[in-house]
Amino acid sequence: MAAKTLEFKMEMTCEGCANTAKKVLGKQESVTSIVTDVSSQTVLVTSPLSSEEVLKILEKTGKPVEYIGEK
Repeated sequence: MAAKTLEFKMEMTCEGCANTAKKVLGKQESVTSIVTDVSSQTVLVTSPLSSEEVLKILEKTGKPVEYIGEK
């Protein structure tokens, strides 16, 4: 399966929140890139995983998160 870049909106108020997202996603071997932006509250994830799979992983942070679309 080819990797794609998916964009998510996630409530982040500080770099600690962003690091939590990176930590849960970093446990997935198939995730090749994670870019967080606290000011725009977005997370870009490059992976062959589906948007539903990545959303479930991000929900483990306990923060509100929603899928925006593919980049």
